[in-house]
Amino acid sequence: MSEFEGQALVHLDRVFQFAVRLTGNRTEAEDLVQETYLRAFRHFDQFDPGTNCRAWLFAILHNTFVNQVKRQGREVPGLDEGELERLEVEMPDGANAVENPEEQLLKRIVDADLVAVLDGLPVIFRKVVLLADVEECSYKEIARICGVPIGTVMSRLSRGRRLIRRTLEALTRERQKLGSPR
Repeated sequence: MSEFEGQALVHLDRVFQFAVRLTGNRTEAEDLVQETYLRAFRHFDQFDPGTNCRAWLFAILHNTFVNQVKRQGREVPGLDEGELERLEVEMPDGANAVENPEEQLLKRIVDADLVAVLDGLPVIFRKVVLLADVEECSYKEIARICGVPIGTVMSRLSRGRRLIRRTLEALTRERQKLGSPR
């Protein structure tokens, strides 16, 4: 029990934050985290000491989330390749982007804008962006958590970041047109 507490419970806040971003609902996130930790406790003997416990918990959370969505009869959030291409085409054009646009744009926007844009991303991109850029998981860890190849992780991360950048650029241009200081 104390080993579980020392290894797994220290990540509770990060696991909860990820669950909130994944579900978009605080109550669902609480239930999801509770189920995740219950499963983690029951199967803690399968955890390989010395490996990344946080990534192991994220994998349990991700699988639990997908299973709950399926049980509820809802479609598992995701997009097929055709929809991904359509979404990229419909997003605001980023052709006028300056060198290293993510860093420059992120310096100019308010955190609330970024959170809103992240929350608006399709789940298929949001979870990969959150795991990579917020939770600082490696591509290999993200691939294991999401159950996809590393190449898919890299593609989704690139597309997710591109969607974020384009949306934030569009927000910035719109505010400039309106003369808003943000």
